[in-house]
Amino acid sequence: MEETKILDEITRSLAELDFKANPQACKDAIDASIPPKKIVAALSKGMDIIGKRFEVKEYYLSELIMAGEMFREAQEIIGPYIKKGDFKAPGKIVIGTVEGDLHDIGKNIVVVLLLAEGFEVTDLGVNVPSNEFIDAVRRSKPDLLGLSALLRATVPQMSVIIKELKNEGLRNEVKVIVGGLPLNEDYAKRLGADYYAKDAWLGVEIIKKVVDK
Repeated sequence: MEETKILDEITRSLAELDFKANPQACKDAIDASIPPKKIVAALSKGMDIIGKRFEVKEYYLSELIMAGEMFREAQEIIGPYIKKGDFKAPGKIVIGTVEGDLHDIGKNIVVVLLLAEGFEVTDLGVNVPSNEFIDAVRRSKPDLLGLSALLRATVPQMSVIIKELKNEGLRNEVKVIVGGLPLNEDYAKRLGADYYAKDAWLGVEIIKKVVDK
């Protein structure tokens, strides 16, 4: 099978959530010695199609979760063949769910979408205390810090983290984007965040625009 057909199949199978065909197409690409950079580009194209379908409500959260799992599997297949220097990340992101909150579906989707765009992502996981966010910002020097929460009771923890960034002299070095069901634009501003995303896809679009600036 020629290179173009294999890459097109990678894009098609991901966009159509064909969980059997996509890993096989990725393996076919490796067997055909197609550069990992081209494979990732084909996967990213598939994720873009999924995003457009999500925007018009052709796909919903369940489809995004499935796409995320498929993308992770594809990464595992092509990961061993990626050489240092193959990719230049457009930006660095540190992300996590705040302390007291164990919900991670939205966060995980954001992580996968960012990886599909080539970002360098540090995922701190769930139930992350403020000091771990601060340490990660100091260590990684990211362009943005992403804070996620689903429980209303844990949202104020975002304000704690932002205040700690100020106390540690790091606030001017990183933009903060927040997301989660209890939040809205006004609430995010009162917490001290720079940006608010109502869903994972919008969050990634905001991050891309911020980094482009």
